[in-house]
Amino acid sequence: MIIGDYRFGIIPDTEFRLDGGAMFGVVPRVLWEKVCPPDEQNRIRMNMNCAFVDTGKEKILIETGIGEKWTEKQTAKYGIYREKPFAETLFEKTDCRPEDITIVVNTHLHFDHAGGNTVLADVGMKPQFPNARHLVSQSEFDHAENPHERDRASYLPENWRPMRETGQLELMPDDYEVVEGVRLQTVRGHSETMQTWRLDRGGETVYGFADLIPMKPHVALPWIAGFDLYPTETLAFKKEILPQAVRENWLCLFYHDPEQPICKLRHADGKIVASELDLDEY
Repeated sequence: MIIGDYRFGIIPDTEFRLDGGAMFGVVPRVLWEKVCPPDEQNRIRMNMNCAFVDTGKEKILIETGIGEKWTEKQTAKYGIYREKPFAETLFEKTDCRPEDITIVVNTHLHFDHAGGNTVLADVGMKPQFPNARHLVSQSEFDHAENPHERDRASYLPENWRPMRETGQLELMPDDYEVVEGVRLQTVRGHSETMQTWRLDRGGETVYGFADLIPMKPHVALPWIAGFDLYPTETLAFKKEILPQAVRENWLCLFYHDPEQPICKLRHADGKIVASELDLDEY
């Protein structure tokens, strides 16, 4: 997909599953199960859809998925179904190998967004992208190093400390520009320090909601994940950003959607909904 003079792509990591009730908060199961049928453990199918941006000079990866360091017990717990390594999918989609990536961006350091930052080595962990600068906000890093009981299980230090040791980790402001046209913004809702990202090039905009609107069904205003620490602020964000996405005809990336993660939004019956995208247009 070409966005202006940049090459853009989606790198799906692997299917995994989380509890449907946790993913939809106060929305009753009788409603959400119609669009996300649960398994016998009440878990729904999800994926991690990482973004790739090739500027001609930089090869940027936004998020790295859930990683491949899980034990058999953890794999069963999260319903991880990996058909191939992330590096193989990356090459299939972009013709790039991990060593070709020059910048890795994490919107936050939860294990399902930063798990692929590192891989198992003979001794401990090592960076999967050995030549890449790894960018994360200072605020998110500080919280990841000192999480509270509400989100401690989501932060695994092996996903960022190896880059700290190699000097690849760069701590950034709450809002910053990665390269011309690619910007990160901190938005409270899912957490206090998570960021969303935006690519503007050639009159087109691609917007990544990260975990604020993780899947297409979450476009509905009250459909907010129970994981969100500040759900009313997530709601306020959705009321502001979704009309703008429709008005400006953005391409929207839903990081956890297991079917078609990139869509455009439109008005239908007084609501904003995600519509199927004809990728042949791009």
